[in-house]
Order: sequence, then structure tokens, then C-alpha cells
Amino acid sequence: MSFGRRLRRWITGLFMLVFGLVFVLPVAAILLFRTVPPPFTPLMAMRLVEGEGLERKWVPLEAVSRHVAPAVLASEDSRFCQHDGIDWHEFRQALADYLEGERLRGASTVSMQTAKNVFLWPSRTMARKVGEAYLTTLIEWLWPKRRILEVYLNIAEWGPGIYGIEAAARHHFGKPAARLTPRESALLAAVLPNPRRWSASRPTGYIRGRAGTIQVRARIIAPLLNCL
Repeated sequence: MSFGRRLRRWITGLFMLVFGLVFVLPVAAILLFRTVPPPFTPLMAMRLVEGEGLERKWVPLEAVSRHVAPAVLASEDSRFCQHDGIDWHEFRQALADYLEGERLRGASTVSMQTAKNVFLWPSRTMARKVGEAYLTTLIEWLWPKRRILEVYLNIAEWGPGIYGIEAAARHHFGKPAARLTPRESALLAAVLPNPRRWSASRPTGYIRGRAGTIQVRARIIAPLLNCL
């Protein structure tokens, strides 16, 4: 076999490998998780290796208090039903700031956080941010918004070893997620940016104030959540 033919075969094989890793495997996993709960996330695996426990119980969105979605979206992504998964203005600004030497910041919608939490290892690099945007686009194409929020609520970290809204409700308030009040929902939403530092059941003055703001915003955006 000539060198040219071997080279073409090698390039073709490399292309097929890259195509599979970049497109086929992510699409297959996303299609699977459209109906099947993700069994674990990279963050859960990392915390387990570090010696933490794992409290988690998957619940469908219908089994979650109606106050939770407005509170969480008021805190994390008030335009959830209006955007296509990525807030491009914030994303471009974060990229521009990073290229100018600033620390890479979040600018993440709930869809982006879901893609990151399900598929990507915790880190703050531009490569991961690009991967997050790519996976978010696939998720928005292949999942309904309701499924995106359902997965997010079931894998979000709510304290050391606490994952998902059901485990969070039971750990912090001693009740199932179906019985959470507007105030309890707002307190859980308020700690999402840093659940290992803040506690919904032992809120600081800052968290109590933040929860109050979330309650007001939740009432405002609730009529706009027609995608759920």
C-alpha cells in the first residue's frame, strides 16, 4: 500500500473518530437523557472521590411544588422561556473580558448549567465554556424546556453531598419537594450560586434579603413561564 493511501486512511480514521466524539456520542447521550434520568454527574463523581456522601432522589417536575420553578428561574435565568439556551450578549461579553485578561465568569443560563453539570468536569476554562455552548445548543434542539428544568432541578448541588430538589427539601426543611412553600423555594433558590457556603435552612441576613427579592421576582415572571 502506498504512503499516500495509508495517509488518506489515517486521516479518514481520525476524522471519523473526531466526528464520533464531537457529534455522535453527545447526541446519543442527550437523546438517552431526554427520557432517562442521568445516573450521576462529573461533579458527583468528584465529590465522592473526595469522600463526601451522596443524598439524591430523582423526582418528576410534577412532584415538585409549583413555587420552585418561578423561584429558581427568578434567581438563575428569568428569560428561560424566551432564549434559545444561550444569552449571547452575556456570552460575548464574558469572552471579551477573558481575552482582555480578566477572570472567566459565568454568564450561564439554566440550559448552559444543565449541559455543564450533566456532561462536563468542573473547571473555568475557555475550552470548557465553548464545549458548554455546543452541548447547550444540542440540548435545546433535542429536549423540551420542561425537561431541561427537570434535569437541572434534579442534579443541582444544594449543599455538601446534597443533589436535587427532593434531597434539598428533605435536608433543609424536612419535607418533600412537593410541599415547599414560596419562602422555602426562594431560600433554596437564593443559595444556588454558592450552596457550599450558604445554607437555606440557616440563612444569613444576606440570603434572607436575597430570598425576599427572589419571591418578588418570582411573582412577576410566573405568568411568563409558558414553556413549562
